[in-house]
Amino acid sequence: MRFAQVLTTGRLVQRYKRFLADVVLDSGEALTAHCANPGSMLGLNVPGARVWLSKSDNPARKLKYSWELVEIDFGRGPEMVGINTGHPNGLVAAAIRDGTIAELAGYETLRQEVAYGRNSRVDMLLAGEGRPPCYVEVKNVHLMRMPGLAEFPDAVTARGAKHLDELGNMAEAGARAVMVFLIQYGGADRFALARDIDPAYGRAFDRARERGVEMLAYRCRLTPEEIVLERPVPIAE
Repeated sequence: MRFAQVLTTGRLVQRYKRFLADVVLDSGEALTAHCANPGSMLGLNVPGARVWLSKSDNPARKLKYSWELVEIDFGRGPEMVGINTGHPNGLVAAAIRDGTIAELAGYETLRQEVAYGRNSRVDMLLAGEGRPPCYVEVKNVHLMRMPGLAEFPDAVTARGAKHLDELGNMAEAGARAVMVFLIQYGGADRFALARDIDPAYGRAFDRARERGVEMLAYRCRLTPEEIVLERPVPIAE
């Protein structure tokens, strides 16, 4: 995914009310940007951190800028982290279509936001002749508390646990069900659950895997020009 325009750089002042971030641009201008991330952003809300913003051409938008990237040192030197949770589904869909996610290659159709389960919508539904339908959920990952170890979730997520249970229902009904953890930074070499943050999600993960849900973790390569799904990383037990 290439950014539509050159990103604007600045320094984070604060993130607040979940969806707002005050930033001072390199030009000296102070502004409020939209933060497309409902999570806690644990470890990323660092005042003074270097950030990159995209600017919308939509005249109806109240906040013209959106926060896209932040530079954080997780212990191996500074690296870019993607914080916009609106991007992972598109990144995964593109990687499925171009064959980067080998485990999900070979399907003829890919539909997004398809109704299923208990008043839910699955992120992607893959279909192919002679193959059972494949239900795919995507979770954005940007928590890192130890160098190289990506973790999810960064806050309690009852909704995430519900998604795992519904994927388990699909697997038991004879479909294929896959959870993709999309890591929006390049320094991860392994992935694990943050069970101390949300023990219930950890239990839901274990239930889902026992019921036949496949678990995948892929990391991205990020630059100020683009975000590209790069390669898989192992999931630690």
